[in-house]
Amino acid sequence: MKTYKILTVAALFAGLTLTTSCGDEFLTATPTEKPAAGAPATEGAILSSLASAYQILLFDSYADNNYNSILLMSDLRSDDIYKGGGDAGDQHVLYSLSQFSSTASETLGGLWSIYFTGLARCNNAIISCANAVDVSETKVKQYNAEAHFLRAYYTHLLWKLWGNIPYFKEPLQDPYMTKQIPADEVYANIMADLETACVEGSMAMRTSGNDLGRANRAAALMLKARVVMYQKDQSKYAEITNDMATIINSGSFGLLDDFAAIWLDENEFCSESVFESNQLPEGKTWSTGWQGYGTNLPAFISPNGLSDPNGVFLDGWGFGPVRKSAYDMFEIGDKRRDASINDWSEATYNNRFQNTGLFQAKYAARKGYKLSTGDADLNYCNNLRIFRYAETLLNYTELVKMHGAPEQQGVSAQDCFDKIRDRAFGDADHRIAANAENIKGERRKEFISEGMRFYDLVRWGDAATVLTENIPDYSSVRRFEEWMKYLPVPQSELDKTKNTDFELKQNGNWK
Repeated sequence: MKTYKILTVAALFAGLTLTTSCGDEFLTATPTEKPAAGAPATEGAILSSLASAYQILLFDSYADNNYNSILLMSDLRSDDIYKGGGDAGDQHVLYSLSQFSSTASETLGGLWSIYFTGLARCNNAIISCANAVDVSETKVKQYNAEAHFLRAYYTHLLWKLWGNIPYFKEPLQDPYMTKQIPADEVYANIMADLETACVEGSMAMRTSGNDLGRANRAAALMLKARVVMYQKDQSKYAEITNDMATIINSGSFGLLDDFAAIWLDENEFCSESVFESNQLPEGKTWSTGWQGYGTNLPAFISPNGLSDPNGVFLDGWGFGPVRKSAYDMFEIGDKRRDASINDWSEATYNNRFQNTGLFQAKYAARKGYKLSTGDADLNYCNNLRIFRYAETLLNYTELVKMHGAPEQQGVSAQDCFDKIRDRAFGDADHRIAANAENIKGERRKEFISEGMRFYDLVRWGDAATVLTENIPDYSSVRRFEEWMKYLPVPQSELDKTKNTDFELKQNGNWK
C-alpha cells in the first residue's frame, strides 16, 4: 500500500481547501478562485492557485462525472484495444469514439470541462506570480514555470482532442466566453508557454523528496517534444533533439531494469519517471468528480468477476480489452508483453462485449491498491505515468533516424534504441537497426495502453490505413479520415455560444 510520505501536490500545500461543488463554468474558474486584478499575492496565495491547477491531474478518470480517462480515451481510437463493457450501449459514447462515429451530443464533455477548468486555474496561478509580494525571485520563477507547464499540458490535450478551441489567458468577464482560434494558433500559444517553462534554472531537471509530483524541467522538455512532433514542425526538430540529449546527458533518469516493476506502487517516482500524477486511495465519491485523489481507471479496465488464482489482481468492469493482434505483435522473449497485457483467457471471469481474454496490465486493479470501503472503485492509488524516460530515448531515436535531425551532444541514436531493446529482452542479443519500421514497432510495444498509439499513427500519416477496418466478429466496422482526428465540440458548448460574438464552429463533418 502506498505510504503517505508522498502526497498529491494539492496536499503538499498544507492547510489549503480546494473544493468545487460542480464543474467550473464554461471557460472560467469559480469566482472565489479568481485573483483580483493587480492585487498583491503572497506566497500562500500563489501556492493556493497553483495547487488548484495541479488538482486537475487527479480528475480525468471521472471527469465531471464522466468516465473519460485520458489514456483510455486516446487508446480507444487506436488499433490496440476494443471498447468492451457490458454491450455496445454500455457507455455508448466510448463505443462511438472507438468507431469514429461520435456526435456533438455524444462526445468527451468531461475532458472538455476539466481541461478548460485547468486552463483557467493556471491563468490564475500565473497572474498571482506576476503580482507576487515578499516572495523570493527564485521561488516566483519556479512557481511561474510550473504554472506555464501545466497550462501548456492542459491546452495541448484540448488541442489534440479538438484542435480549434477557445483560448484565453486572463479571467473572463460575463458572459465568460472567448473566441475560438485555429489549431495552429493554439500550437503557438502552447509553445510560448513551454518557452517559459523550459528556461534553465527555473525548475529542477528532476524533483525529489517533498517535491515529488511537481513539474520539472525534463517534463517541460518532454511536453515540448510531444507537441512539436505532433505538429510536425520540422523547423524545431533539431532543437527538440537537443532537448532530448540534454535530458539524457543530465544523468537524472534511467530505465528501470524490470519493465513489469515500473507499474507497481513501490516504484512510483522511480528513476524512469519523468512526471506522473500522484493518486491516493481516498476522497472520490459517485456524487461528484470534482474532489478526491483516487482513480477509477484500474476498475474500469479490469475483467468483470475475475478470480485471480494468484490473488494479485482484482476484478473490475471489463472495459478496454486488448486486441489479439496487439498481443501477437510481441516477439518471443519480449518481457513487455506480459507486463503490459494480462492473458485471462483460462481464468474465471464474466465474458463481456468484445471479449478477447486479454486485458490491460499496467494500470490493472491490484489487491491493496484501493479504498476498502465506500466508493472504492473510484479510489485506486495507481499513479498515471505521464512521461517516462523510455519516451526520451525513443523520441531522440525517431528524430535522428526517421526525420534526419543531427545527433546532439554526443548521444548515439542507435545506442538509445539498443537500450530499449536490451531492457525488453534482458540481454543484448536482440538488437535491430533503428529504422522507421522498427522505431514505429518499438513505440507501439513500449507504450501500449499509455495513450500514445493513436497520436503516433496520426502524425506518421498511417492512421487512415491502420485504423480503417471491418471486424464484424468484434463489432468494429470503422473508417478513419484525417478530419476525424479532432472530436466534435460538445453540443452544450455550441448551444451556449449560439448567436453570440463567440459562436463556436463545429469541427470537420461532425453533426
